Amino acid sequence: MKDAFGAPQSLLVLGGTSEIGLATARRLIARRTRTVWLAGRPSPALTAAAVSLRALGADVRTVPFDALDTEAHEERLGKIFTEGDIDMVLLAFGVLGDQARDESDPVAAVRVAQTNYTGAVSAGLVCAGALQAQGHGSLVVLSSVAGERARRADFIYGSSKAGLDAFAQGLGDALHGTGVHVMVVRPGFVRSKMTAGLAEAPLATTPEAVAGAIELGLRRRSETVWVPGALRVVMAAVRHVPRPLFRRLPV
Repeated sequence: MKDAFGAPQSLLVLGGTSEIGLATARRLIARRTRTVWLAGRPSPALTAAAVSLRALGADVRTVPFDALDTEAHEERLGKIFTEGDIDMVLLAFGVLGDQARDESDPVAAVRVAQTNYTGAVSAGLVCAGALQAQGHGSLVVLSSVAGERARRADFIYGSSKAGLDAFAQGLGDALHGTGVHVMVVRPGFVRSKMTAGLAEAPLATTPEAVAGAIELGLRRRSETVWVPGALRVVMAAVRHVPRPLFRRLPV
């Protein structure tokens, strides 16, 4: 396997401007990664991301990708795999949405669901099929602790992540024994541009910390990674809080 010991030579980031995606790319380039594909909507930010990674010594290429344009996924993502094997795919795109606004705007709410879930199902299946065809590789899916239990404060986003998490777990089971490794990553509150201005939750983390957990999870061939690790215990307890009491918690 070319991605032995959790050190892929080639990386495809779906969501090429994702702070977690780029932090992961930087960490892996420092170890062994030499080819990076950044898939995202063409923009100055995507171009700048590619330039920053090239400065670290990697061969970086960009490819147009829109999570909502599912009809184009097979063609555009498939072309990447024709250029050579991809050792790791990081599914890092997603939108938080605006809960207060989206509750009264079904179209906006559906956009969150389509981006975070439908788009991920489409792209995930395309990449999983390509990884299986080449006989090796890792598919890393950024989920969220928000998907563990619906909260009043963000149940639209949380429900989309719950769907994504279940999909990724099932995909991992389907690919077991094929040489393809699926790893679900469940970060808590991540300090990033996406969460700027929001009240910080306990056990908050950073893109760099998530990247470190991803690298460690790859080395261990983990199937599920929590960031920080303490959230595994916290969420196990939260899942069993009686619903009347859960409604009263400041979450």
